[in-house]
Amino acid sequence: MFEFVFPIQAVFLALALDLLFGEPKWLYARISHPIVWIGGLISALEGRLYRARNQIFHGAVLVAITVALCAAAGCVIAWLARQTGLDWILTGIVGSVFLAARSLYDHVVSVARGLSRDLDTGRAAVSQIVGRNPSELDQAGVARAALESLAENFSDGVVAPLFWFLLAGLPGLLAYKAINTLDSMIGHRNERYLYFGRVAARLDDVVNWPAARIAGCLLCLGGLLAPGMDAGKAWRIMWRDGGKHASPNAGWPEAAMAGALGIALAGPRVYDGELTDDPWLGDGDGAATEQDIARGCTLYRWTCAGILLALLALALP
Repeated sequence: MFEFVFPIQAVFLALALDLLFGEPKWLYARISHPIVWIGGLISALEGRLYRARNQIFHGAVLVAITVALCAAAGCVIAWLARQTGLDWILTGIVGSVFLAARSLYDHVVSVARGLSRDLDTGRAAVSQIVGRNPSELDQAGVARAALESLAENFSDGVVAPLFWFLLAGLPGLLAYKAINTLDSMIGHRNERYLYFGRVAARLDDVVNWPAARIAGCLLCLGGLLAPGMDAGKAWRIMWRDGGKHASPNAGWPEAAMAGALGIALAGPRVYDGELTDDPWLGDGDGAATEQDIARGCTLYRWTCAGILLALLALALP
């Protein structure tokens, strides 16, 4: 029953639709985004499974149930699409829902526009895409945070979903999004989730490992296409600094972005009121501006265009 062919045409269509139209806010205002449904499932399971003891085990059970249900939903949707004879078209439409290429770009552009007005507007815009409190960030800090988010979420929100979509169709894509949502909800290093969310956090690191390195390489290749970028430096900085980041994955696309733009990203920052002495990625003093955000968005656009053209070439008979 569940023997599927996942044509490359579906993956191309998914990315093309997402880049062209982004998220249909009018629709999600009425039925909520499917990621919200996954989040609701996680919250419901957490309420039943969270215990003071054996937290790693119970957290692992939550992860297993969530991922299995989402993968099963992907199987059912793919099977239903196949029955219509329009399987790759419907699969591509559904797949586009779980990509964030356009929305990521729009959010980062809004940070550059906000900074061009005043610092508070820039801080408000960047708060939509970063997990830390931006109230203490100066203009350069806001610009760096936007570029870091652009690079990291290019991996998590574009490359990784495409990778698992290509590898395992809708079941793989939905399973990946379940893992990513689990990490964002319970994969925190705080008192409540340090042990309960450990499996979710580690699994997220594992499934993002290949995509992070692919994303870094793609940004380097994008530097060959985008005007004014240093693709060679992007490659050198990625290999030199990609492993310096506290995250096993985030440093690779961030270092490639820093190298392509000729600036420094990451570095010391404040999380929950505490200063973390993170190393710099790239060369320079970290004095990023809204113009650097615009240049980062240019690199991002050319990189996404390159991915889309490569998928089109593979999809053509």
